[in-house]
Order: sequence, then C-alpha cells, then structure tokens
Amino acid sequence: MSENTMNNTTRKGMNIHARRTIAYFVLILLSFLCLIWFYILFINATRSNAGLKTGFTVVPGGFLVQNFTNMIKGTVPVLNGMLNSLIVAASSAALCVYFSCMTAFSIHAYNYVGRKAFFTFILMVMMIPTQVTALGFISFMNKLKLMDTFVPLILPAIAAPVVFFYMKQYMDSNLPLSLLEAARIDGCSEPQIFNRIVLPLMKPAIAVEAIFSFVSSWNNYFTPALILSTDKKKTLPILIAQLRSADWLKFDMGVVYVTIAFSIFPVIVVYLILSKSIVGGVTAGGVKE
Repeated sequence: MSENTMNNTTRKGMNIHARRTIAYFVLILLSFLCLIWFYILFINATRSNAGLKTGFTVVPGGFLVQNFTNMIKGTVPVLNGMLNSLIVAASSAALCVYFSCMTAFSIHAYNYVGRKAFFTFILMVMMIPTQVTALGFISFMNKLKLMDTFVPLILPAIAAPVVFFYMKQYMDSNLPLSLLEAARIDGCSEPQIFNRIVLPLMKPAIAVEAIFSFVSSWNNYFTPALILSTDKKKTLPILIAQLRSADWLKFDMGVVYVTIAFSIFPVIVVYLILSKSIVGGVTAGGVKE
C-alpha cells in the first residue's frame, strides 16, 4: 500500500470520527433540550407556592405529597377530568386510526370513478383550520342538542385528513395489491381482507398515528372549552386553565405544577407502550418503493 493511499485512508477515518462526534454532540444537546423541561416541571411539582416565588432550584422540594393532596381535595375535580380526558382521547384515537386506515385502503385498493378527486378533496380539507369552522360547528351541535356531551369531541375524529394521508403513503410503500388479489382468490371477503390482513400489516403506522391522535385530543383545549360547560364533564386542559385563573387568595402554583405533571403521565405511558413502532412506522411511511 502506497503512502498516499494510507494518508487518504487515515483522513477518511478522521473525517468519519469527527462527523460521528458532531452527530453525538448534537443528539445529546437536542435530548437535553427536550428533557430539561420535564425535569423543571417535576422539580416545581415538589415545591410550595411560596418556594416557587423565590425562583428556580435544581433541588427537589418536600411538598409533592401535600401538593398532590391539595389537588385531590381541591374544588377542581382533577381526577374526574383525568377520566374524561382518557375517554375522549382514547375513543378519538381509536376511531381516527381505524376509519382513516379504512378510507386510505379504499383509495389505495380500489379503482373507481372519482378516486383522485376524492383524494384531492380530502387534502384540501386538511388546509382548513378548526377555528374557521368553530361557529358553524357549535351551531350545528346546538341544533342536535349535543352540547355539553362527549359526542362532538369523539365522532368528528373519524374525519382526520392528516392521518388519512399518512396511512395512504404507508400503504403505497408496504401494501402490494397482489397480496389483496391473492386473499380474494382464497375466498376472503373485503371486510376480512381489511381486518385480518391490512390492519396487521399497518400496525407500525397505526401505532404512530394512535400516539399523535391521542396526544392531540388529550391536549385539545379549544373545542372542549366551547362544548363542555359542566365541571364534571370538563377535560384536564380546561381544569388546568381554571386552576391558573383562580383568585389570588386560592391560587397555588405548586398545585398547578403537580396537576400538569399528573396530566402528562398517561401520555408518557401511551408513548412507552407504542414507542417501539414509531421509528419503523415513520421510516416505512416516508419511503415509496
């Protein structure tokens, strides 16, 4: 091996090592920036209202149990709000991923007149902000006498253009039409093909969109604030806003922080359960063969 070849090999090795070092540094920095806010939240959840007014400290306080007790015994029904949020978020996520997957399957697997027009129309709907249609939506719910119920927060999740688009892209990459034809030859009906073949193949995409849909519904404040008026039916984001806007004599920032920490716990649990499918789902959904 000549000296020039050895020098080039050494330079390439150094360049790879330098790029790897930079990549690890950037990843560590991004991880720190993402996780530091959770650390600050949980530290503040352990401190008293008076202690929080003095400024931030990296050392946990000793008021976690007291803050949690005050939250449970307070006038705001946080536990009931947690249950309401779980019902709305879980139901919305289930309906969203199932019917979005079904809609994507119909456009992917069947060749019918107007298929491209329907696809374009759904993408156009994706551009309409929720706030634009809020007034008409509230008026419609009033006519149906569905105000102050969970129905307006759950059923509209069936129409989710963003989830549909992701499912369609994933099917284009991972669902060959020959597999569907083979299932039909074997005597499977269309519902059987969708529920027994398509859904299992779509598990990574379903897991990804289930997390996003659950978190989006869990954190939604705008629509529930317009629909729900009874305290026992309100979701957690509304109740947290009520805690923050309480009278200064009753305001306790420690309770607010512990309520926020308590509210993100189910989201973390859902993420940990479905996290194994996130990387595979995002990668496969973004590559078209």
